[in-house]
Amino acid sequence: MTRILIADDHDVLRSGVRTILEGHEGWEVIGEARDGKQAIDMALALRPDIVILDYGLPLVNGVEATRQIRARVPGVEVLIFTMHDTDSLVRDVLEAGARGFLLKSDARQLLVSAVETLAAHKPFFTGKVSETLLETYLAKGCAHESVLSSREKAVVQLIAEGKTNKQIADILSISTKTVETHRALALRKLNLDTTAALIRYAIRNKLVEG
Repeated sequence: MTRILIADDHDVLRSGVRTILEGHEGWEVIGEARDGKQAIDMALALRPDIVILDYGLPLVNGVEATRQIRARVPGVEVLIFTMHDTDSLVRDVLEAGARGFLLKSDARQLLVSAVETLAAHKPFFTGKVSETLLETYLAKGCAHESVLSSREKAVVQLIAEGKTNKQIADILSISTKTVETHRALALRKLNLDTTAALIRYAIRNKLVEG
């Protein structure tokens, strides 16, 4: 039996994914999470074989959730489920440990194939994402230093969601001093000087909904 956890903040989408998956013999959806923190907690408690994570989850985004789940749940496979496939997003999810990437627009045609592939512990990427990966790695030497790390993006996301430094520290299990350090690094890398500018960056780069 392949045990699957779904994490997405849209109830209708979660329901649709569950319906597709539960129509497949030998698969069981063991839980549904509405935000990244809940996804991490449920993954630790339920120990699924596969976690399907929306990239744009509230509280903890899909990249940071992937990083924590992969580090703390041995053998789990993560499928990132998103509307976006930018170069930086693909790179971030790979570095975090995800081995599957599926656009929501392709779900009806490819979700079953993606889960079957990950259940066999093989990576799954659509043709378009594979092209993005190839282009990214061919251009690897051209990356500029303003790109944020996945942890810096997680902090920026939470700032944009209106969380205080203490709340961010609690959500990410780090100190408030570390939160302040990540915020300062993000501002410097992006050549920004205000929280409002960071929020605009977060919206423009799909870290939060505009």
